[in-house]
Amino acid sequence: MFGLPHGRTVRQASVMAGFDRSERVRRRAEYQQIYDRGLKVHSRSFTLFRFANGLETGRLGIAATRKLGGAVVRNRAKRLVREVFRRNKLAAGFDIVIVPRRELLDTSLVALESEFRHILERSARRGR
Repeated sequence: MFGLPHGRTVRQASVMAGFDRSERVRRRAEYQQIYDRGLKVHSRSFTLFRFANGLETGRLGIAATRKLGGAVVRNRAKRLVREVFRRNKLAAGFDIVIVPRRELLDTSLVALESEFRHILERSARRGR
C-alpha cells in the first residue's frame, strides 16, 4: 500500500494504532464516579467529563443516548469520537466521558479534533 510501514494493509495499520480495551471506561460504577466527581465542560458538539484515574493511559467512555437519534446515528457519533480520541491521546492519567450532541454529526473530523484538544486544554486550566 501507499506509505504504510512494512507493507501492511490499511486495516492492519489502523489496528496497530487502535483503541485497546484498556483504554475504555466500561463499568457503570466507573461512569457514575466520573459523572459525580469529575469536571464537566460543555462545547458545541459534546459535553466532556474528566476525572483523574491514576493510570499511565487515558481511558474513554461514550454515552450516546437515544435523544441523539437512532442506532445508526449513535454508532456514527461513537465512531467519530473514538477516532478523535485514538488520534489525539492527550488525556494520559484521566478518564474521559463524552456525551455527543446532535451538532457533532454535522462537524468534520478535523474540526472535532480541534474542538477536542481545545476542550481538554480548557478543562486542564479549570481543573487546577
